[in-house]
Amino acid sequence: MSKDVIELVGIVEESFPNATFRVRITSPQAKDHELHCTLAGRMRKFRVRILPGDRVKVEITPYDLEKGRITYRFRSDQPLGESMSEEGEQSSEAK
Repeated sequence: MSKDVIELVGIVEESFPNATFRVRITSPQAKDHELHCTLAGRMRKFRVRILPGDRVKVEITPYDLEKGRITYRFRSDQPLGESMSEEGEQSSEAK
């Protein structure tokens, strides 16, 4: 089963009730595109807090380019280039 999602990086612009957010994409694939995003189940489970101004990783499907799912919140001191490779290493070390 293939995973047909597009992963992008963005900045949270505004917070709404029920763990929904407006995110502006900063990735070069869809620069300045705005999405209406919800939190992924794992982020709800571990109670990850998201505030306006946070950098996040968003998954969107090719079928609806206006909605997304926030799957990761970058730390403020974490550079963008290293974040993608470090995330995979951290999950393999935890096993």
